[in-house]
Amino acid sequence: MLTLPTYDDVAAAAQRIAGHAHRTPVLTSRTADDDVGAQLYFKCENLQRMGAFKFRGAYNALSRFTEQQRKAGVVAFSSGNHAQAIALSARLLDIPATIVMPEDAPAAKVAATRGYGGKVVLYNRYTEDREAIGRQLAEQHGMTLIPPYDHPDVIAGQGTAVKELIDEAGALDVLFVPLGGGGLLSGSALAARELAPGCRIIGVEPEAGNDGQRSFESGSIVHIDTPNTIADGAQTQHLGNITFGIIQRDVDDIVTATDAELVDAMRFFASRMKIIAEPTGCLGLAAARARRDELRGKKVGIVISGGNVDMERFCALLSS
Repeated sequence: MLTLPTYDDVAAAAQRIAGHAHRTPVLTSRTADDDVGAQLYFKCENLQRMGAFKFRGAYNALSRFTEQQRKAGVVAFSSGNHAQAIALSARLLDIPATIVMPEDAPAAKVAATRGYGGKVVLYNRYTEDREAIGRQLAEQHGMTLIPPYDHPDVIAGQGTAVKELIDEAGALDVLFVPLGGGGLLSGSALAARELAPGCRIIGVEPEAGNDGQRSFESGSIVHIDTPNTIADGAQTQHLGNITFGIIQRDVDDIVTATDAELVDAMRFFASRMKIIAEPTGCLGLAAARARRDELRGKKVGIVISGGNVDMERFCALLSS
């Protein structure tokens, strides 16, 4: 039987990453509140180390390595944010890191991963299997594979973001969390269920890649082709066994947002709140704005998962 991480694991992760991960700010916006008709609290993981929540889970996982694991090194596969998180965490902990990344990953994410000291192995996300490549490298070189989401230490680390959000903002009525493979959503659900039992937890994924929504509704994990969406951090093909177990038990609903809605949310963040969020990081706000009638008068948490976007791409999207 699959053993799922618990809130105690989230609390332990919070102690483990303290002093290493940033305690990111919780921002509010009167304009956003007026727009949605609710009190919105934005957890700004775009201001986390390496620009995304992924640092939390990566550092938590690597900090638990044995001496033998540290010497052999870590291997990971990622479209960008987990790649940077593993590379930076590995550098801080003096662990060799190899990262499998898609050839079309944002240039800024590839450059940052290499800049943190990670050895990058490129692959074609539409014709090759990144998980198989990662397993093969791990077996060949004795490295430990840390997947981007389906790992108990990664999930527990990601949950610390919502733990901090609720610690600062208080109990929430509704929580919107971006959804790719489910690491952030499942970790957030562990924290929210413990700290705000009455909170309605909603995962948000791109409309073009709604495998999580379909899995949630059908009761079993649905596999899809790589979705065509600007939300590159959510171009996953399926949920994990661990993440799906938690999501199925603790999450109330999974909804979607269109690419056009993500661009509108990016524009709002940039123009009204003066922050840069990548498309995936805008999933929560996009969903909240589309559900104004359901949220009126409520206290709403929104996780901005990351801010890693090429400036040329950012400008092109906002000018489209």
